[in-house]
Amino acid sequence: MKIAFIGGGNMAAALIAGLAGKVTPGANIHVVDPSPAALEALHARHGVTTAASIDKAVTEAEVIVLAVKPQSMREAVAPLVPLLAAAGHTPLVLSIAAGIRSADLSRWLGGYGAIVRCMPNTPALIGMGITGAVASAGVTQAQRAAADQVLKAVGGTVWLDDEAKIDAVTGVSGSGPAYVFYFIEAMQQAAVELGLTAEQGLELAKATFTGAAQLAAQSDEPVSLLRERVTSKGGTTYAALTSMEESGVKAAIVSAVKAAAARGKELGEQMGKNG
Repeated sequence: MKIAFIGGGNMAAALIAGLAGKVTPGANIHVVDPSPAALEALHARHGVTTAASIDKAVTEAEVIVLAVKPQSMREAVAPLVPLLAAAGHTPLVLSIAAGIRSADLSRWLGGYGAIVRCMPNTPALIGMGITGAVASAGVTQAQRAAADQVLKAVGGTVWLDDEAKIDAVTGVSGSGPAYVFYFIEAMQQAAVELGLTAEQGLELAKATFTGAAQLAAQSDEPVSLLRERVTSKGGTTYAALTSMEESGVKAAIVSAVKAAAARGKELGEQMGKNG
């Protein structure tokens, strides 16, 4: 598989690390980025070919990954329009830019239809991400399979049947790592207030999150049952969870996820109007 990347930032670098030499040789990956340092690092590490601006090599690829900042997307893809029209085949365009709707991207690409819109998250940087994805009507089954193969280089995939649900994915998993870090910070603060050092609190909190998440991932049982098994009536965990319920912690988390999803939708609408 030949793959081209428009943008060579952190998420692109993570995908390239998962792909090069595993899914496809590094020489089959072409990266476009204005930063010479970024291109030199990716070439040295993975043997990819590089260019400072969009060239014909981009549309010779079967998959073109758009990994530029959302606010720069319209300007970044403009040079692609004539190249796609003259390509002689239909490359899959895979967008990992937050908030950019497929309809707007299609419009900016002159009505192009083979688009997969994705919402990855930052654990992709260590190969443990999860990506929500939705294919436009112009995407073939083979192209969807290719997109899945590319995205699985950095973690799992969840395919959606409706692009509107991408905003929910943004709220849950796209923004989700920040919620986890926020909770770890709170546990560390509590540890310090209870007499432990900050280092001890952080070590305990991080190991607890990692272990509990792995336990949930490896179990076929509902997480509610796993929670109940740790919670003895009248015990320490029961006291903690009762306090959280009385403080409305679960309701606050649900509200926060919905707020993130709503903001994702709002940003998508704004960027579409601006383009």
